[in-house]
Amino acid sequence: MSTLAAEKNYDAGRSAFIVLCAISFCHLLNDMMQSLLPAIYPMLKSSFGLNFMQVGLITFTYQLTASLLQPFVGLYTDHRPKPYSLATGMCFTLTGLLLLSRAGSFSVLLFAASMIGMGSAVFHPESSRVARMASGGKHGFAQAFFQVGGNLGSSLGPLLAAFIVLPKGRGSVGWFSLVALLAIVILWNVGGWYRRVGMGARGAPSGGSQAVGPHVPPRLVKRSLAILMALVFSKYFYLASLTSYYEFFLITKFHVSVQSAQIHLFILLGAVAAGTIIGGPVGDRVGRKYVIWCSILGVLPFTLVLPYANLLWTAVLSVVIGVILASAFSAILVYAQELVPGKVGMISGLFFGLAFGMGGIGAAVLGWTADRTGIEFVYRLCSFLPAMGLLTAFLPNLETAEQHQHRRALMSMGHSPEAGL
Repeated sequence: MSTLAAEKNYDAGRSAFIVLCAISFCHLLNDMMQSLLPAIYPMLKSSFGLNFMQVGLITFTYQLTASLLQPFVGLYTDHRPKPYSLATGMCFTLTGLLLLSRAGSFSVLLFAASMIGMGSAVFHPESSRVARMASGGKHGFAQAFFQVGGNLGSSLGPLLAAFIVLPKGRGSVGWFSLVALLAIVILWNVGGWYRRVGMGARGAPSGGSQAVGPHVPPRLVKRSLAILMALVFSKYFYLASLTSYYEFFLITKFHVSVQSAQIHLFILLGAVAAGTIIGGPVGDRVGRKYVIWCSILGVLPFTLVLPYANLLWTAVLSVVIGVILASAFSAILVYAQELVPGKVGMISGLFFGLAFGMGGIGAAVLGWTADRTGIEFVYRLCSFLPAMGLLTAFLPNLETAEQHQHRRALMSMGHSPEAGL
């Protein structure tokens, strides 16, 4: 019986890991398609005669649509799981891509951006839930593994824009609808696993109990969530200056070509992907609060230097900033999930939505500022945002003394502090 039970647990663990790989791969496909939009901003700007404010408005429309809907999607599916909603959400992204490839006016561009945002609003909270269900207890690793798929996809967008969309024209964006179809097929199968494994749990994480430390009073929970939201604001408002305007910054300051700027953006987004996968496992081992400290506040010296560096050091500093800053989000998200147990979908939707919303608002505000003061001033202004990392000092320690001692003992023996997948 013990052998049969072990084999059954092994098969379940292997299936869960395959699902985690599938959802991360679909995150790669999803964010790769979505990142085509900012990657072709220079093309759209020249084709439609847009100013920086209008470019920011496109990002604002896409990210605001996603941010407003995500918490409601997560809250709804906390109580009424919808296993096949992931595949349905990808249909919105497919529609947005087709509209983007054929848009003849600025208003159609905005509508295409909103459709892509709606796809994101459905995808992120539900896929984050699936990642937690398939985590085997290693919540930080699972969230980082899931998110790094999205970061890798985001980094591929500028590269594909440079070597496919730029030479072939905006109509080639429609070719990526085939990628959306592939994602729909995979997500339909993930939905089948979700229906079999997760429907009875109603969104509870795999493994049963929520990994939380001591009970946190409701007032402290609210204050802690407000602090985490402020940290997400600082992170994504700064990232908006990089992802939306990095190409324009390089072109304006160093007079590089559009293709060269897109390659630099690819390197930056690749660094963001590397930072994401580092932050989750480190948070599992040393504690999420430490990762948040080092990620948000630790990047400050580098952001302060970036606006004054030459082209070589701009590229180097951008990589360092991307790695350090990106390590925070998985730690922030899992910390918030542990702070509010039983609300995985709502918390995931809230923080993914906040990330998108801050990115959208940041893009619009920074675009308006760039039109009036210049893009280089925007980078000098944003360089102070990571100082908000000092707020981390007011977050409670969720890990109990017993859990900390247990973690240290496992690490001293060379074992992972969580059960393997």
